[in-house]
Amino acid sequence: MTTVLDKVRAFVVRLAPAAVCDDCIAERLELSVRQHANHKTRELAGSQGFVRAKGPCSLCGSDKLVISRP
Repeated sequence: MTTVLDKVRAFVVRLAPAAVCDDCIAERLELSVRQHANHKTRELAGSQGFVRAKGPCSLCGSDKLVISRP
């Protein structure tokens, strides 16, 4: 069974090296609440090359906290 963490990880890796915000992750993966994405991106940050920082989202263009895998 694929977990939410697995889905978020795969989505960010698929977009790499582009950065994406929690709102776009939640929307694209059809997560019930945005906090799911926020919790999982915070969990991924700093591990396996994932970087979480303030910057532009490659999908919506908003300047906010985004995650990427450069």
